[in-house]
Amino acid sequence: MRQKQATPQWVSGRKPVDLIFEETMAAEFSGENFEAEVINSAKVALVDFYSDGCPPCRALAPLIDELSDELGDTATVGKVNVGNDMDLAMKYGISVVPTILVFKAGEVVERKTGALPKDQLQALIEQHA
Repeated sequence: MRQKQATPQWVSGRKPVDLIFEETMAAEFSGENFEAEVINSAKVALVDFYSDGCPPCRALAPLIDELSDELGDTATVGKVNVGNDMDLAMKYGISVVPTILVFKAGEVVERKTGALPKDQLQALIEQHA
């Protein structure tokens, strides 16, 4: 005789697995919110300029999300899709993705290109905090 399987209880219309694996995502900056969120931020800001079709950018994305989650109280961490915001990419001279810019008091204080390991990204933030 087969036992009847329990039906999962959904919370607010979401499956239990969604609650377990819920992700936090880094902020998405655009021309509309960049000044308020990055330039005028009282915190150090690390911004990843990326493209959807870039394999190193896709490898870097989870690290940016982790840093955003871990350092959200002490730093602003987010990303700019250069395909959607060419004006921001041009303003900051982004010609290679991924490019990481670190801002402090509205000014670029650090610039790195390529996919960096998480510890180096964290060190960039801590160095300027």
